[in-house]
Formats: sequence, structure tokens, C-alpha cells
Amino acid sequence: MAGEPRADCLFCKIVAGEVPATVVKESEAALAFRDINPQAPTHVLVIPRAHYPDAASLATAAPELAAEVLRLAGAIAADEKIVDPGYRVVFNTGPGAGQTVFHAHAHVLGGRGLEWPPG
Repeated sequence: MAGEPRADCLFCKIVAGEVPATVVKESEAALAFRDINPQAPTHVLVIPRAHYPDAASLATAAPELAAEVLRLAGAIAADEKIVDPGYRVVFNTGPGAGQTVFHAHAHVLGGRGLEWPPG
């Protein structure tokens, strides 16, 4: 069922405290932690505590939770002092786009130039 923890999901295990992560911010509904393979000086993942396989399913089933993920992403950017000159929030959806953990998550990237189009 959507929203329910999955035993085979790495991010559900992080939410449950079964797998360690460097948490930088959290709310009742979302959790943010440093990426273990950072692609920029600031690279933080923001996840809903509830399991949804990707951003589209999260936005469809729980738009208020999707908004909380984005709110927390903005708060992290402010905390990390990357609002100016700018930062990127990325949702990879599907293996062809680079999604490797199928639990909705936003990448907050900043602290270096981010060229367009992305790689």
C-alpha cells in the first residue's frame, strides 16, 4: 500500500533508524540527510518518511507531503547558505533518469556552478 514502509527499501530503513545517515534536518513528515556520493559541495537528499516510489506518485497521493519535501529543501538551502548564488532541486524518476532508490527523494545540490543542460 502506498505510504507504508517497505522492508526492501534503503530509505525506509534510514527512516526507521536501521541504517545510519548524516541527518541535517527533519520534520514530522520528512527527513534530510547528506548523500553518501555527493555530486556537489552541498548534496542533501530530502525524503518523505512515508514510502512512495517516485515524485509523481508522491504528488498524486499526498500533495501536502510533496510540498513538505520542497519546503524542507528550501530550508536546507538557507541553512547551507546556497540560496544565493543558487541551488538545484532534482527528482530523478525511473532508472533511465538515474533513480536508484525507488523511494521518492529530492536532491538539493549547490555550492558550485551547475551547468545547463545537466549531464
